[in-house]
Amino acid sequence: MLEIGKKQKLMVVKKVEFGVYLGEHLAAEASERVLLPAKQAGDAVSVGEYIEVFLYRDSKDRMIATTATPFISLGQVAKLTVAQTGKFGAFLDWGLEKDLMLPFKEQVYPVKQGDSVLAALYVDKSGRLCATMKVYPYLKTDSPYRKEDMVQGTVYEMIENMGAFVAVDDRYSGLIPARECYGSLRVGQTVEARVTEVKADGKLNLSVRQKAYLQIEKDAEELKKLLDSFDGVFPFTEKASPEVIRRETQMSKNEFKRAIGHLLKQGYITIQDGRIRKA
Repeated sequence: MLEIGKKQKLMVVKKVEFGVYLGEHLAAEASERVLLPAKQAGDAVSVGEYIEVFLYRDSKDRMIATTATPFISLGQVAKLTVAQTGKFGAFLDWGLEKDLMLPFKEQVYPVKQGDSVLAALYVDKSGRLCATMKVYPYLKTDSPYRKEDMVQGTVYEMIENMGAFVAVDDRYSGLIPARECYGSLRVGQTVEARVTEVKADGKLNLSVRQKAYLQIEKDAEELKKLLDSFDGVFPFTEKASPEVIRRETQMSKNEFKRAIGHLLKQGYITIQDGRIRKA
């Protein structure tokens, strides 16, 4: 069976002036053959020889073979560069002569020429290969990572009540839960994260923060900078609501309390009259 979007070994069943026709076997019918153009085939190939090719559709929507290896195959996820934009979407450079279509409906944010986007390859209803930035269904759950491993990935979706969805190694399914979303995480951003849990289904829970005893010093330094921006006085203490603390410091209440305790021991701050002051 000829499979579009994949590499497969096919046999040369007929040579013509403009290339060679390939099929699964020598007796393949005309409807079971695909053309490999002459500039791809070369002069040395002979009938009965097997050639590894990738199948896609050309500019006239005909299935065609190429010996070139694209940057992505069917069902895979990869970062591709936007070659240009058009009336119906964007076109991605995927290493073949004809650029890959990324329809508007498959974009999770507007893209422009030169952007690098995380995308998966699929076959649309008309049988054409297209790209989608909605990569969740295409990510794998068999990563080699374990709890406390440090990983790198791309944020591909943000959902307020759930968190930041991350493609670890641009390949594996990961999530930074909402409670762990600190700072200005955004779609398309590359993040360094720590694996906090490998779930039963193989998906990874992540945190952009280190373990508590390692994070205290870093948080304390961040609070020093923040305190300076508040002219040396926080108009709240560790007794403030978790919402206020997160809004003002990008820390959880427990993390804020630990960092404040650390600064108190250093003698860097004092707490009085419902305020934290630089000593």
